[in-house]
Amino acid sequence: MKSFDLNLLPALQSLLQIRNVTRAAEALELSQPATSAALSRMRRYFDDQLLVRAGRGYELTPLAQDLLPLVEAAMHSVDRVSSINISFDPGTSDRKFVILASDYAATMIAEPLRVILQKEAPAVSVEILSTSMAAMDTGDSSRWDLMVGPMGYDLPGANKPVFRDSFVAVVDANNPVLETKHLSAEDLLQLPQAVGTFGSTIRTPADLFWQRLGGQPTVAARVHGLLALPLLVEGTDLLALVPRMLAYKYSRGANLAIIDFPIETEPVLVEGMFWHTGRSDDPANSWLRSVVQRACQQIHEVLDELKPNVRHATFRRMDGI
Repeated sequence: MKSFDLNLLPALQSLLQIRNVTRAAEALELSQPATSAALSRMRRYFDDQLLVRAGRGYELTPLAQDLLPLVEAAMHSVDRVSSINISFDPGTSDRKFVILASDYAATMIAEPLRVILQKEAPAVSVEILSTSMAAMDTGDSSRWDLMVGPMGYDLPGANKPVFRDSFVAVVDANNPVLETKHLSAEDLLQLPQAVGTFGSTIRTPADLFWQRLGGQPTVAARVHGLLALPLLVEGTDLLALVPRMLAYKYSRGANLAIIDFPIETEPVLVEGMFWHTGRSDDPANSWLRSVVQRACQQIHEVLDELKPNVRHATFRRMDGI
């Protein structure tokens, strides 16, 4: 079996990404002859042209198209290996971390997370990527350091719960339903609803809530995720079920009313952090997990201050439960 010279990986990545020998050589800070020689060696190894002329430029062969994501992942892993130290000092480190998070979780943790980073690790970079990005494979943990998302959905890696939230109903503050003295399930089910979805196979706590009631809401708007729901509701006759802390956050500037459910029946959402088991003892990853956990602890403290400014209409009774 032929052995591949790993020193060729950077050249292979640049050539496949840029698809031009001259510009790839410039990116690699190599001469054009040296880059051409590297391409020739890789063509012999793979027994494939990799780059073929197409008009005035080059195109990737089918094999090269298959190779590109594998080479990018390999280079990313090499970069991670070279950046991991036995010890980690956040005060002096310029390490770059990637946190994969749902849109809702990212919105909740971003503010307290940034405050902690500015104090403890001013040169550390934390990029938050959304799990809704189609190109991001949550199962490929080589691309991220930590993931924050809902518990109970078989997300990969070791995990630890970091905060708990519950769903409330939000309506426009002028919605006539708020004049009802004792709201019931039937009152809410008469309102057209905006719902957030995460794919046809995922049942959210909001979905299960109505299912437990035995009712079928009339869906008037359907969006991906949860963030857009309060904005869809404001100024309309729509109702939406959203996490309480998201509703509080939007209440800063939106004309919304929040309908609380009895604690024994409210839909519950538990968010956790997930990481590859091989990073459990990595000092840098351990520190990152501690930062995320502390940021999550501050979420309730910050949003509790908004409670007096939020209009509530308590949902006192739910028929059928």
